[in-house]
Amino acid sequence: MGTGFSFFSRDIPSSSPPIKPGLGDLPESCVSSILMSLDPLEICKSAQINKAFRAASLADFVWESKLPSNYKFLVDKVLDLESLPKKELYAKLCQPNRFDGGTKEAWLDKSCGQVFLAISSKALRITGIDDRRYWSHISTEESRFHTVAYLKKFWWVEALGELEFEFPPGSYNLYFRLQLGKTCTKRFGRRVCTVDQVHGWHIKPVRFQLSTSEGQHAVSECYLHEVGSWVHYHVGDFVVNKPNMPIKINFSMVQIDCTHTKGGLCLDSVLITPSKFREKLIKCT
Repeated sequence: MGTGFSFFSRDIPSSSPPIKPGLGDLPESCVSSILMSLDPLEICKSAQINKAFRAASLADFVWESKLPSNYKFLVDKVLDLESLPKKELYAKLCQPNRFDGGTKEAWLDKSCGQVFLAISSKALRITGIDDRRYWSHISTEESRFHTVAYLKKFWWVEALGELEFEFPPGSYNLYFRLQLGKTCTKRFGRRVCTVDQVHGWHIKPVRFQLSTSEGQHAVSECYLHEVGSWVHYHVGDFVVNKPNMPIKINFSMVQIDCTHTKGGLCLDSVLITPSKFREKLIKCT
């Protein structure tokens, strides 16, 4: 009897097999280091893996590594708030943030944290803008600023702008967002654009220019010919080399050939984007 019992007892494992370590066993500091190598959207997705990843995804040093080098300037310039956790700060900076009396707007691209900037037509010095015989301001949902400058008819077309801003080091493009035709409210759910006042743009090209306080210059010319849709006209590029240093930019669009009038033009805004987004912007135009 005792012999039989000892025989069967040898087939019973003395202890259960060792449990293999999983992702949940990684130290939070280790997980945080892993998350620093991911982009912001991947970090948010990783937070759903387990508690360790969720806790690590909230670490300030993780999100500070995703913020642009000029984020303190952006906080002072466009945000009016107390100190926030870096993840919340990143989220707020990814939203469109107005400054300079609501005539300018800055935001970060959610996927990479690079800086974008838009300047309303109301922030530009436009020749004749106060004379309603030639220019008017039109309300429209097609502008991020909800208003555009509309040229009815004039000989001298000149829009000048300037900006002093701190950009992270990198290469940037500057565009004028224009449309030939007057945008109207939607009718029966369809977009309506009247083009009866469009004239004069095929005779001579529009001249675009930019210059910076660091001695960079760019000039481009083109005819405005695409009627009824918004187009981003590329003015030129500039490069920022010095971190945490404001740069001054002057830019303009001019068509001052007084042998003929021009009209039917909507001037929405000026857009500054990182150069890597140029192809994407052209496709969306």
